[in-house]
Amino acid sequence: MELAQQFAGWVKADSRFELAAPVPLNLVCFRHKGGDEVNQGLMDRLNRSGDLYLTHTKLAGRTTLRFCAGQTNTEARHVERAWKRIQEEAAHVA
Repeated sequence: MELAQQFAGWVKADSRFELAAPVPLNLVCFRHKGGDEVNQGLMDRLNRSGDLYLTHTKLAGRTTLRFCAGQTNTEARHVERAWKRIQEEAAHVA
């Protein structure tokens, strides 16, 4: 849960993104403020890269990305690398 909270903090600190739901456990629901097409494109680019895999859902009718930091062997460096990749790809879709 600590890793999810760290990830959520990075989302909140980046003006391009917003949290879409509270983060009580290990699942972070977040979205790029650019809209549904931007979020779908961001997820598609990241998933195609093979560096990480995001899932999505609809919250309040808006496409929302989901990042889970709960695998047993996940370390802080993995979560940090995932966030850096999300930031890099966000620059290409917005």
